[in-house]
Amino acid sequence: MLKKDGSLTVSGDIFFLLISILLNSFGNALTVSLNLGSALWTASSVNLSHLLNFSLTGILFWEGVAVVLSNALLLRRFDLQRILGNFVFMLPFSYLVGMLADLLSTTGLNQLPLVVKILLDLTGILFIAAGVSIYQRVNLILHPNDDFMQIIRFKFLHGNAAKAQTGSFLVPVCLIIICVILNRDIWAINIGTVFSFLFQGYFVGVADKTVFPKLHHQRLSLGK
Repeated sequence: MLKKDGSLTVSGDIFFLLISILLNSFGNALTVSLNLGSALWTASSVNLSHLLNFSLTGILFWEGVAVVLSNALLLRRFDLQRILGNFVFMLPFSYLVGMLADLLSTTGLNQLPLVVKILLDLTGILFIAAGVSIYQRVNLILHPNDDFMQIIRFKFLHGNAAKAQTGSFLVPVCLIIICVILNRDIWAINIGTVFSFLFQGYFVGVADKTVFPKLHHQRLSLGK
C-alpha cells in the first residue's frame, strides 16, 4: 500500500481513508450518543441554530460552505478539486455519524455510571483525533474543518498539530460566545467539548507518530 518513496498506492489511499472515516465517525457518534458535549464546530452550529431559528442540518451545511471559502482565501486560490473533495467528504460522513449515533443510543450507554460515560466520551475524542490524523496524512479528501486545521498547521505553524487545532477551534469558540451574548443561553457544551478544545490537536500529533507511523503526509499543496 506504501511505495518505496513513501507515497501511497491507490489501494493504500482507499484503505487508509476508509479506516480514518470509520474511526472519526465512530468517535463523533460516541460523543453525540453520550451527550457529554459536542465537538466545537458542531456545538457552534447547535448554538447558531437556536439563535437564528434555522435547522441544524442547514446551519452545518452553510457553516461548511463558509469554511470552504475561508480555506480558499487562506490558500489564495480557488482549487476546484479540493473544494469538491470537501463536499464529497461532508455528505456521507454526516450520514454515517448520524446512523452510528442512532445505533449507539439503543445500546443503553446512557444508563452507565457517569464516570464510565466520561471515560467513553474522552475515548471518543481520541478516536476522532486518530481518524483526523490518518486522513490528513492521506490528504485525498478532507472535511473542510479539518482541511482548515491542516492549512493552518503547515502554512503557518510548521506542522504543529496542537497549536493548529487550538487555533482553528478559536473560530467556533468565537461563534459560541457571540451566540451566548445574543441568546443568553448555551447548548451542546460539556466536558467532552472542553477536552476536545484542550487536547484533540495534541492527540492528532501523537497519532501521527503512533498510528500507522510509516504513513507520512501526502499531497501537501498550500500555496505561497
